[in-house]
Amino acid sequence: MSENIYDELEWRGLVYDETEGVRDFIRDQKIALYNGFDPTGTSLHVGSLVPMIQLARFQRFGHAPIAIAGGGTGMIGDPSGKSEERMLLSLEEVEANLAGIRTQLAGVLDFDARTNPARIVNNADWLTSISLMDFLRDVGKHFSVNYMAAKDSVKSRLEREEGISFTEFTYMLLQAYDYLVLHDRFNCRLQTGGSDQWGNILAGVELIRRMRATQVHGLVFPLITRADGTKFGKTAAGTSIWLDPQRTSPYRFYQFWLNTDDANAINYLKYFTFLDRHAIAELAEALDRRPEQREAQRALAREMTRMIHGDTALQRAELASAVLFGGELEGLGAADIADIFADVPSSELPRSALQDGGASLVELLAASGLATSRGQARRDIEGGGIYLNNIRVTDRDRTAGLEDTIEGQFLVLRKGRKKYHLVRVLG
Repeated sequence: MSENIYDELEWRGLVYDETEGVRDFIRDQKIALYNGFDPTGTSLHVGSLVPMIQLARFQRFGHAPIAIAGGGTGMIGDPSGKSEERMLLSLEEVEANLAGIRTQLAGVLDFDARTNPARIVNNADWLTSISLMDFLRDVGKHFSVNYMAAKDSVKSRLEREEGISFTEFTYMLLQAYDYLVLHDRFNCRLQTGGSDQWGNILAGVELIRRMRATQVHGLVFPLITRADGTKFGKTAAGTSIWLDPQRTSPYRFYQFWLNTDDANAINYLKYFTFLDRHAIAELAEALDRRPEQREAQRALAREMTRMIHGDTALQRAELASAVLFGGELEGLGAADIADIFADVPSSELPRSALQDGGASLVELLAASGLATSRGQARRDIEGGGIYLNNIRVTDRDRTAGLEDTIEGQFLVLRKGRKKYHLVRVLG
């Protein structure tokens, strides 16, 4: 572990840009800092983990983190990084989204620390109570339209035919006002965020300089991408990876990190985990010497799943992951099976077919396509290459009954090491 947070962030490749003097500022004293999270959905996704985990990293170095759950700004919409206008959310939608986000932030930050407890605040508390006239007089007068239009988040939208609404144009001022309020209430003197937030952060720094005649700072992290340059946080099918286990199961969350390509594995260990330099160096060496064992990816998947979902969920995710490589199904329920085998070929079978002696396994194999014929199915069974619920079958007259199903809903057929077929029991 580094002696100070700046050196730690720099080693991990997390310093993308910064205001002048921030290096010495956060090296020499303990400060309050904040990062905003807009409640655009009921859950944050893995892309939000970069700022979340860095707040926690600052806290481990003795600084006091503040997370803004943006109930106010969430009703407006941040144009940063967006090519078109966002749909406006109702107050009820924002409140529902905030409830889930608060829980997720609380899972990473320590709100009970004795000397530097974390805080969660909602900017609706002050943004919804200030009058338009006061806001325009006290805040708007400090920014020229030229200054605002020159920021990338606005400039890129002005160059498009659709343009930008006045509503989203003002977002920069709202975020700047957030910084002012937190500075006044908690002596907050550093704002962090992704690199797409740089313009908004500088606006806050400028507002505080003008209104309070004091210097505050900003520091932004790089936007994380895959090795091919595509956006981080989605599966190959384009599905977002959420922190809410009801939207992305711990198993699929674990698999997302496990499937990290070699080119990104070590960087992700630096960005997202609290593993130290020695541990990451050992994993880098293992990746270089034994890439097929994917030790770095396994460590990444374990660390992230434990951090977000806990030890019990990690154990179940690892158990579920082992199933695809022939592991036992014992201890897994129907929901687990549906999740694990969601992407493998499947067929349906009426419950009645499993009653009165059960269904012939030979018939099931031929119907599923795992065997080209009943004769081939018999030969595959005799050769020891067929598994029912990952248990080898050696009797070609074997039948499958309701007692073989997983919670009455599934049968798992396997041929060879990894060729699976899921039978869904209906009725």
